[in-house]
Amino acid sequence: MSLISALARLEAVTTGRAQPAATVRHRHLSDRPLVLVPLTTAGEAGAPLGALVGTDRDAPQLLVVPQPRDRDLRFAFLAELADVVLPYVEAYADAVEAAERNETDPETGKRVKVEVELCADAPQLIVPSRAGIDLVRLLGRSMRFRRTADQDPETPHPAPPRVPLLGRWLTHFGERARVPGSSLLLAMTDVLARHWATGQSTLEDQHLGALLAWIDPPEGTPGAEAALTAELARDARGQLLCPPAGPATDPAFDNKLLAPAIERYDRARTTLAAAEDGLEADDRLAALTAAEREIRALVESRTRPTWDAVWRGLDLLRELPAGAYAEERWTRDRWSFTGHRDRVVAGEPPQPRRDDAVTAANKLATREREQARLDAQEALDDPLVMAGRRLAGEAFAGEVTDVVMAYSEGKRPSPRPLVTVRTDDRPYLGERAKVYRSLGGKPQAAEFVESVGPEDTGDGAVLLVLRIVDKMGRGKEPEAGSVPEKGHRVCFTLFEHEQRGGAKLPDPEQTPWTHGGPPGEQAVPEAADPLTPEDVL
Repeated sequence: MSLISALARLEAVTTGRAQPAATVRHRHLSDRPLVLVPLTTAGEAGAPLGALVGTDRDAPQLLVVPQPRDRDLRFAFLAELADVVLPYVEAYADAVEAAERNETDPETGKRVKVEVELCADAPQLIVPSRAGIDLVRLLGRSMRFRRTADQDPETPHPAPPRVPLLGRWLTHFGERARVPGSSLLLAMTDVLARHWATGQSTLEDQHLGALLAWIDPPEGTPGAEAALTAELARDARGQLLCPPAGPATDPAFDNKLLAPAIERYDRARTTLAAAEDGLEADDRLAALTAAEREIRALVESRTRPTWDAVWRGLDLLRELPAGAYAEERWTRDRWSFTGHRDRVVAGEPPQPRRDDAVTAANKLATREREQARLDAQEALDDPLVMAGRRLAGEAFAGEVTDVVMAYSEGKRPSPRPLVTVRTDDRPYLGERAKVYRSLGGKPQAAEFVESVGPEDTGDGAVLLVLRIVDKMGRGKEPEAGSVPEKGHRVCFTLFEHEQRGGAKLPDPEQTPWTHGGPPGEQAVPEAADPLTPEDVL
């Protein structure tokens, strides 16, 4: 946790209200996101109990599994979920625009620009908390390898036709959520906690009701008290007033309400199956329908408060202006969505259960690069984030007090002006360290020359002398505006604004034996260590 984040949390405790951790919105928000509030049963990972899903905050679609242990009812639930999610996703696949992309020419081996299709927009899926993202990933893994009756008539328990396709898309959303800065799949608690600092722990911030209680508490109620009420307050039946839909359910709800309702549903199904005549069957069918309706009402009572809380969080986030770099990161999400759309259309197989060594290394390198890029872009977008980097000695801001024109040595001297910056910050600058400032959206590099300490200035400020080394044009004189002038306020960072690509990895077919060998090869299992006398007690 940075110093400024700690200060913001202390301020939240003092004032009883969450403090802004950002002045702009650092994540893209779609005009029409798909909100998914899932609910699972206790004791079995990934067993769905129900969900509220939709793009209209006033008309969500309720999906319920009356008996989660019934495989057919689970598949029916997943088929209904596919009927909601897939049309929403596919609606973004047709509208495209022309874009350029660098590709390697197979004949020359050089990088050339080619014109390709890029989806004009992409779908956005929003879940209440980080556990919802884990469930999306788990559902995707459990569905994408399922076989349908059309694919394999002999398969036992065939899946409904569109369930495997939904699994592939949910897997893609889940994998993309692991990329820092991506907005295809968002957890509302993570996005809110990024923009507001509360007086509770980061683990407690995963309770959406408690988090909103800190950010927007009721009039006259401190955030801590409102958050405690959201977490613990119960009604006369002992049920939580603000169920978290985490997506796990509350034990009191499971024991007192859900379990008896499912038992009544099971009894109604059993008696219906044993009915001997039509009149008796009608009565028992009515009892089964009533039992199912009761379970639906219970599921809706647990998910509807969270559904409303997600949309309330969206309203709070939309009040913040969008960060300048958020659109650039969304463009990378659009490239990702377009690439997966093309793989699905081309009939490629589902994502593998386990990545090969090269793919795993590429994913790790991408996430590390995107994390560094996100940290830099958020600081450049947001003065409050930049203040944290300045406190950490990773950036400095100040006023230009002197500019001396100088030139490099050589046959063709280039301008290398010396700029003196007066700052109250204390950056960690080493000899000839590189620093950067944003100039027209591009980073301009400078080299640290020397500093004059606060003991010489007399007022606690530091004078830093920097040599500008690029982005000044090709002429003997710098282009207008490329060199800061005396009296200008400037901000330099010690971190780079753009991230460089890493070393080129081999093709998967050339994976070395140290990393499992080429895909498809059978690894030779290692022999067990021989038994020694020391192994026997």
